Amino acid sequence: MIEVKNLFKLDENLIDEFKKPLGKLYVEFEDAIPMIKEANFLISVGDQTTKNLVDNDLIPDLGIIDHRIQRKDHNHDIIRTENILEADNPAGTITENLWETIEEAISLTLKDSENRIIVVKGEEDLAVLPCLLIAPEDAVILYGQPNEGLVFVNVSDGKDKAAKLMTYFKEMA
Repeated sequence: MIEVKNLFKLDENLIDEFKKPLGKLYVEFEDAIPMIKEANFLISVGDQTTKNLVDNDLIPDLGIIDHRIQRKDHNHDIIRTENILEADNPAGTITENLWETIEEAISLTLKDSENRIIVVKGEEDLAVLPCLLIAPEDAVILYGQPNEGLVFVNVSDGKDKAAKLMTYFKEMA
């Protein structure tokens, strides 16, 4: 198991702030496809989002998954790369390990243009925030809004909101 050094834990009293989409909500995945195809650098967070992309022959530059969809285990064939990284990240947290793994994956992908997948042991839901703060300004991040649809967010539009949401976390040692 990977050692978790610093841990940012979500203040449970502020969880409602995280239920608001950070970008444009598409009720139907297919409606977002034209915008997705225009992305210079595409990041998908979540198994269902990544599966929807792969099913439509749209392979993200970086996919972040945890083999779970709406808290239920899933065994699906969505990994389309040999470049697999792993990170530990308990539910309701953003670990230093996850943050550093996202930084590494984005840096490597920008350098060699090879797709990568991060498989999270725990939960990947909050990985959207470090992605918004680390990814290039022209990147697009996709993630699922449970029971509502797909959220499409341009990094340049979501960075400030992500920085604000990070203030709702408590740093734990």
